[in-house]
Order: sequence, then C-alpha cells, then structure tokens
Amino acid sequence: MFQIDPCAPNGQPVTVAADLTSGEVAAVQQYGAIALLGVAEAETAEADVPHRLSIPLARRWVSGRYRSGADAYQMELRVDVDGRHPLLRLSGDYFQATGDTLTYLGSWVVDPVVLNVAGSVVTITGEAQTTWSTSFNRIKVTIPHRIIFMPPAAATVEWFDSAGQRGNTHLCSYESAYFRRIDFEQDREQSVKPFVSYDTGSLPSGGPARNLTVAEAYAEAGVEMRTAGVCNVVHTASGSSWSDAELHNAMVAHFSLWADAPQWKVWMLHAYAYESPGVLGIMFDQRGQQRQGMAVFYKSMIDATPENQRALLFALVHELGHSFNLFHSFQKQYTMPSSSYRPNALSYMNYPHLFPAGPAAFWNAFPFTFDDLELIHLRHAYRNNIIMGGNPVGAGAALTDPAAFDDLIENNSGLSLMLEAAPSFGYGEPVVVEAKLYLIDQRGKQIHTELHPKTGLVQIAVQKPSGEVVAYRPLMEHCVAVEMDTLDQSKPSIYDSAYIGYDQEKGHIFDRPGLYRLRGVYYALDGSIVPSPVISLRVRDPLTPADEEVAELFLGDEQGALIFLLGSDSESLKRGNEAFDLVLDKHADHELAVYARLVKGFNAAREFKAVTPDLKVRVREPQPEAAVALLSSVVDASKAQQGVDNITLNMTMQRMALTQIEAGDKKGARATINEMWSIFRAKKLRPHVEALIKRQLEVLRAKL
Repeated sequence: MFQIDPCAPNGQPVTVAADLTSGEVAAVQQYGAIALLGVAEAETAEADVPHRLSIPLARRWVSGRYRSGADAYQMELRVDVDGRHPLLRLSGDYFQATGDTLTYLGSWVVDPVVLNVAGSVVTITGEAQTTWSTSFNRIKVTIPHRIIFMPPAAATVEWFDSAGQRGNTHLCSYESAYFRRIDFEQDREQSVKPFVSYDTGSLPSGGPARNLTVAEAYAEAGVEMRTAGVCNVVHTASGSSWSDAELHNAMVAHFSLWADAPQWKVWMLHAYAYESPGVLGIMFDQRGQQRQGMAVFYKSMIDATPENQRALLFALVHELGHSFNLFHSFQKQYTMPSSSYRPNALSYMNYPHLFPAGPAAFWNAFPFTFDDLELIHLRHAYRNNIIMGGNPVGAGAALTDPAAFDDLIENNSGLSLMLEAAPSFGYGEPVVVEAKLYLIDQRGKQIHTELHPKTGLVQIAVQKPSGEVVAYRPLMEHCVAVEMDTLDQSKPSIYDSAYIGYDQEKGHIFDRPGLYRLRGVYYALDGSIVPSPVISLRVRDPLTPADEEVAELFLGDEQGALIFLLGSDSESLKRGNEAFDLVLDKHADHELAVYARLVKGFNAAREFKAVTPDLKVRVREPQPEAAVALLSSVVDASKAQQGVDNITLNMTMQRMALTQIEAGDKKGARATINEMWSIFRAKKLRPHVEALIKRQLEVLRAKL
C-alpha cells in the first residue's frame, strides 16, 4: 500500500509508504497523481477527495512473450501465470542465428509450474518436456514484478540438470502480452460483405456480453491477429460457386504471403457459395506445407440477422482454428498429445448441432471462447505442431496405435457402422470404401447423415502390411451444417462412398502390395462412438510391365490430389493431368484407365474458374461432348464389372445426365436416365435404396 497527495501540484513529490524499490519510488514520484488517476480524475480529486488517499499499488502482469538478444542461440519465451485466464505454464522455442537467418531448433514446455511471488520478484520453476534429448531440463525463470508506471522487465532464464548444475542462461526482453502473432490476409468475392463484429449479448449466451471481431476472439485466447495488407476483391459472376480445386488454385495464385514453408501467416477467402450445399467453411491447402488457407461461405448467412452474425463469427473463428491445427471437439482423441472425446465442449471447435443437449442448449451456454485444452495448444504447443505450414493436420494421430483394431467399445448406440470394399485392388488402383450406417434399434434413431470422412464425422483407420496404423486424413476437410434424418423401419440405413487412397500427411496409403485392415468410427448425435467391424482388402502384385507402368502413373502426389478433387485445371497439378493423359494414350485398355476417364470426365463436365492477376475470374466453360464420352466409358466398364463401385456409378450417371441437360441434349439425357434406372433396378437393391435412386431420377427428369 502507498499514499499520495492528490492535491499536490503536478511534478511535486508524492508521499510513498510501501516496501518499494528506489526505482519504483522514482517512477511514482515522476508521474504523480495525474499518471495514476488520469487528468480528469486528478482535477476532480483536487476538489472532492480528502488530502490523503490510500490506493493499492497495481503491478504489471508478467505473462506474455519474451525474446533473448542477438546471440548465436536465441530463445522465445512464453510466460502464462497471471493476467487473463492464466494456464500456469511456461513454453518456448530455440533458434540458431546465422547472419540474418534464424533456424528453428526445438521447443519445450513446462506443465505444471511452481510459482512464487515474493515482494517485487516473480520466480517460476519446473521440469521441461523438450523436443530434443537433454539432461538440463530443470528451469528457473525470474522476472521483476514492476509497478504499472514502469516498463515491463526482462526475464532471466536459467537451465539446470537434476544435480543442480547450471547450464545455459538467457536474458529475454519483453515483447508482447500476446503469446503468438499471426499475419492475417483476407480477400473477398465481390458479392460478399465480410463479417465485421457480433455483439454476444444480442442473443442468449453463457458468457459476458461484448462486441467481438475475429481478431478480438483470438486476442482473448492470447493470439494477436495482425492484418496483412488490404482486403482484395475477386470479381466473379453473380451466384457462382467454388470447387475444392478452384479454391486451392486461387490460394496458390493470390495469397501474397503464401510460401511452401512454415510461417505465421494465413489466408482467408470470404466467398459466396461452395459447389455442394451445407458446407460453411473449408481449409483447402492440404498439399505441400499445410494449414495456410481457408474459405468461409456466406450464402446461408448472407442476411445480417443476429443469428447469422453469430454463425459467421463462429464459422470464421472455427476455420482459423483449423489453421492452428485445432481439431473438432468430437475428434480430440486423434490429436497428439491425445485428449478426451468432448462432444459436449462449449468451444468454437465444436459443432452446435452435435452438442448432446441440442444446438439451442449449446448457444445458451456458449461463452464464445476456446476450451482450456485448446488454449493450451494455442499458447504452448510445440512450434511445428501449430505454425501454419508446419506439421500436417493431425500429425502424430493417436490411431497410430495398433490397439485401434482391438474391440475397444461396447456399442449400445442403437446404430451399426459397416465398411465395405472390394476384396482386392490392383497395384496403384484408387481404393474406394463404402460406409453404411444401419439401425439396430427398431424404435428409430435420429442421426446426422454425414458419412464421408471429409466432414470429420466418420473416421477410418488403416493398418498397412507393415503393421503401421494410420488414421486417414482427407485432403480437404469440410465444416458443414449438419443435416439430420431419422432411421426407422421404412428407412433402416444410409450410405456413402469415399476415396481414401490419398492422405494429406502420408500421401498414397495403399502404396505397397499386401494385406490392409480397415476400421471406421461414426460420431453419433448423442455423443456415442459407433465402431465398425474390421475389414480386410488386398493390393495385388503387378503381373506385367504395363501393370507397373500404369501404377507408377497413378501413384504421384498430383494424381492423388486429382482423384480426390475429381479433376482440376490448376497449373500446380499439371504433371498429374499429363500422367493421366499418358495412361489414356498408351494404356487405354488397362483396367485402371477407367479412373483416369472418371477424373477427366468430371472435370470436363464443369466449368473451372481461375483468378487472374488483376483479381478477375477467367472461366473455362464446361466441355459436354468430351465429358459425356469419358463418363460413358466409365459406365460401360462398370456394367462389365470392371469399373467403379455402385455409389460412384450412381454419381457418374447423374453427372452425365445433368451435363447432357445443361448442353441441351434432352434425348441423350433421357437415355442416360433410363439406362441408370435399368442398371440399378437389376441390382435388386433394398427397397429404400431403390426408392432413393428413383427420387434422384425424378429430380433429373424435372430439369428436362
């Protein structure tokens, strides 16, 4: 406690009665009452306040980011022991300086810490976990606890071994109250007015009312989002939509800060619509150095209602969370270090529709924050596990444990997940798996209908012939407005298929002949985890030189991306397209050529937008004749049992009929529709599946 005379003229001494250092006393005397109270308050105090006033002396928070000086080995230090929502941790990164170049060496974190505040000194000690091997893993951080009138103090960092022998020592100057700083570049489609802010008191919520921008939402988490340049306008036709391939191509061409290297930089495109309804956001730079680019789609949130403003804030913060390598709340057990499965998390990274008590309950309780495990990651994760362009999404997934194939879960969910695939695949052949969700509780069950792994609501683990287990990570993950349905006796199952051959981290998963085992997990609305039985498939050895040559033409990274995207005109995938052209020119009769036709046929059937350097859009129009010729070949091969699975065949024939309708070929479209009905009617499908196909065909006929 100290005392000041608020009536003393500015510049005259103040009376101090506290255990302060001489430097702190000088700071108080230099700034006086005006510095402490503010000019207006000081003027009021002259008239209204008794001659002597006792006020607690505020001291600075020591939490924040520090950095050592220009030594050969430099440290960034993060102290998190006071201030807003302290997590009682220390962390840091080491760098080697060579001229003007810094090279990252490793990271460390201390959890828990021992905190001691004595007088005007804060001391923090603990044992560090490090990314390198060392016996000097005991740390002591000492920071003078200065009063608010003084500038932040430097931190002294000392390393010791278990015997108490001192190692390196660093003097780290204070840099910022933020633990991380990100350069945030944004562009927008001309029809979109980007989100500005949302008053969290506009609708019921679980936190204090405040006006939040995206930057302020991250500031509350301890991350500074620094605007990088102006928000450029991309000129597109009214009502246009974007495909995965177009989005990736736009980022590579127009994210001015983009680099195929780790850096604290991220790009956001504010776009109108995605090619499939229900997708609210997507992180789409899954090739090369990842987690640097994303988009949010405004079509379903375009009106400036409180509900839409709330949804936009949530979607933008959520998508940026993925760039920091944050998973959905219902996927947490797949992160490393792993954490609990938390579908009831009140976090930006959850899906409100998957909250066990329902979306209304989520919004009523949501405080517009990340949860503590996510805050720990944002503030203290090892550098390569969080920095954009660092480790791929989900690096070190927990499903690398072969125990994923044990019978881990007693299933009382009323649902059953089944994976189905061909018993064998040719070497290099794209592996497609069908996921089917069945009702086993005859009372009926409400479900979400997202069975494709790209939504994150179904995940698939693959055990390779070597015994290594990988959790399949789709090349791009979609954040969707979850569609609900009810399974009952009239509709006892739903299904979808997915190409799982190319993974964002591992590349081609099925890259060696041998036996592979697969298991899936479905995340149910009530929080249940529904596991599938294990299935097996075999990748056959190549029998001829042609088999080997075609396999090599399929196993490039660009080819894997093209299969996932179902084609692209992007220059960044040019070599992949050339490989498929070579397959069709030289090996047109090979059994794998059907997949090259599928990819190139789908790409020819749709337009392709490319953003030009002047931020206008150049559109390559659909090529219906080429598309129909290629897709017809896929259908013919599939009828002869040498083509694609039933779900992909359905998708192919619908695309072909729609292409014919759009091109004005009504006769050809009618023939395709009739042939589709004939093919699937002959397969003797379940009545509800046959009824679904019939409804799909009725939609196509209505377009004629």
